[in-house]
Amino acid sequence: MTKCVIYNYIHKNYLSILILNLIYLFFLVIIKTVKEVFLLKLEYKITKNDNYKTINNVLISYFSISTRLRNKLIKNQKVFLNGKNCDTRNTIKSNDIVTINLDIQEDNSNIIPNQMDLDILFEDDWFLVINKPTGILIHPSSPNLLDSLSNGVCFYFEKINLKKKIRPVNRLDVGTSGLVIFAKCEYIHEQLSSQMLNNSFIKEYLCLINGFLTPEVGIINSPIARKPGSIIERCVDKNGQNSITHYEVLDTFKEQNISLVKCILETGRTHQIRVHMDSIGHSLIGDTLYGHGSPLISRQALHSHKLKFIHPVTLKQMCFSSNLPKDIKDCISKNL
Repeated sequence: MTKCVIYNYIHKNYLSILILNLIYLFFLVIIKTVKEVFLLKLEYKITKNDNYKTINNVLISYFSISTRLRNKLIKNQKVFLNGKNCDTRNTIKSNDIVTINLDIQEDNSNIIPNQMDLDILFEDDWFLVINKPTGILIHPSSPNLLDSLSNGVCFYFEKINLKKKIRPVNRLDVGTSGLVIFAKCEYIHEQLSSQMLNNSFIKEYLCLINGFLTPEVGIINSPIARKPGSIIERCVDKNGQNSITHYEVLDTFKEQNISLVKCILETGRTHQIRVHMDSIGHSLIGDTLYGHGSPLISRQALHSHKLKFIHPVTLKQMCFSSNLPKDIKDCISKNL
């Protein structure tokens, strides 16, 4: 009788453990399925008015995916037709759904993760908008291999389990503060870079310059090239790359011979605002590379103030702004 009781006890508990394990496995499957639903993905439903003949036509013409990325997606079997892996040369018909899974794991071991207090102004599944302080590089550079913004973003990506390369969309000099975007996948980086090329991505800066501009609203259209004998400096050169800066004076401080200027870049050359302003005799306050140092500030008074662009996935107009940092504000307050 005692043996029977013990047997029944063990049998019941075994069944209970088995049932609990089955329930656990069931929830693992559910969680995995939910995660798959929320992958980095693009989706398009074919309409009767579309002229797309094949899936490749959708990838190229609708999503504007580059040949390199398209080949990578095909190789990794990340393109689906009505939920099934497919040959992208297949023809399509009305109501077909083309899905692209962009959640390809990537190696970012070229960047050493380093925990930082990132000032994240915006984040969604596709990109980060970070307010960069002055004195920090965008990318690691010898001997500073740990202290760049990319190191901090790499640590953050690991924290949220995002296995992606580190892709800053716009770049700022170490002494420039303000808005920087990091794409969370290759597609977003491609699309925003393309918007920069066709001038639908607006980059607005605020800076303090020496002197007063006449006229107060204008365009500087002067090609920029690398300065002979230097790997860092740039200069205006008739043989350089096309470079266009739109500017507007926002305020002047006559006692100290300083102006607050808004600059919008039509092109994005290295040191463009700094070179252009110096070329017309109005170097930035504190710019020791193109002008001279200042007792008012210990770096060039340049701030990435506003970014405007179309979200590559939602197609909504996005606009982000960052107020002037304290050191530039202090320059202005000292001159009031």
